Amino acid sequence: MVVLADIQSSNVHIATSLPEGMVALFVGATSGIGEATLKQFAKHAARPHVYFVGRKQEAANRIIAECETLNPEGKYIFISADVSLLCNVDEVCRDIKARERALNLLVLTPGIATIHNETPEGLRKITSLLYFARMRFIVNLLPLLQQATSLRRVITVGAAGSEGPIDTADFEGRKLSAPMFRGHITSLTTVALETLAEKAPTVSFINTHPGAVQTGITREVDNLRMWIVWLALLLFGRWICIPAIESGERHLFVATSAKYPARDGDDGVPLSEGVAVARGVDGEVGEGVYSVTSDGESSDNAIEVLKGLREMGIGEIVWRYTESQFKRITGVNAV
Repeated sequence: MVVLADIQSSNVHIATSLPEGMVALFVGATSGIGEATLKQFAKHAARPHVYFVGRKQEAANRIIAECETLNPEGKYIFISADVSLLCNVDEVCRDIKARERALNLLVLTPGIATIHNETPEGLRKITSLLYFARMRFIVNLLPLLQQATSLRRVITVGAAGSEGPIDTADFEGRKLSAPMFRGHITSLTTVALETLAEKAPTVSFINTHPGAVQTGITREVDNLRMWIVWLALLLFGRWICIPAIESGERHLFVATSAKYPARDGDDGVPLSEGVAVARGVDGEVGEGVYSVTSDGESSDNAIEVLKGLREMGIGEIVWRYTESQFKRITGVNAV
């Protein structure tokens, strides 16, 4: 486990270990873990240039004001969008590409607690937010990430460590039970990150699990299981949940520490004594794709599950289906 003191020490050195003016995009950052991580980045980075995407203008105004207090030398730009729609994802990415020539950090946290909603594009909304929209952001912005001269990282926050079987007859998980869907969607993400790492070995790709954090995602629920989760957090959250600030600190560490390098090298804050480079999902140290649990370490379960999926050739099947949905909805594989 990476202890909090080492995490905080590493984060303090971001301003002196990494270059000024790093550009970051946070998607789903007007609340919860995305907001907490954004604020930590604003606090510790030198002259950061931060974009963040969400639906709530009032929350965005508050976050911008708080970030300007934390670090007046930074720039903080809000983009309002419903990213459950891939056409909106493309619009956001076009906007970023028009403004920036490189991107250092992409942090993806959008989610929803409802399971019965559909998008106008014909996707199950929870699957769109947890998988398709996130992959679309990565694919569209990968050229900008590759253009960065220092830190180049993608962080997607979900249920890393819970990887399980992938149902190739039901990619959207419409017929899966909640536990099976959790394993299915987590494996989809990690497998897809492996495919993307083959295309961009200078970028580090990290799937994380934050542990129990009160994020507000359970404000909208439409199923018994999530009502139970909401009630448990309401009654016992103060004893079982990681504080949002600590979760933000931990995710900033994942986003900036040399513990999680790209396959072909990656800048990061140098490791303190006793902190080792993480194992990738293929079991090799520093491999470039990581499934990281709430303690900051690589998941043994992910390594085992991914080995089996790799032997079955699932990665190619997953990515072929992903691109087919991109093409069906948007007409192109990337913008």
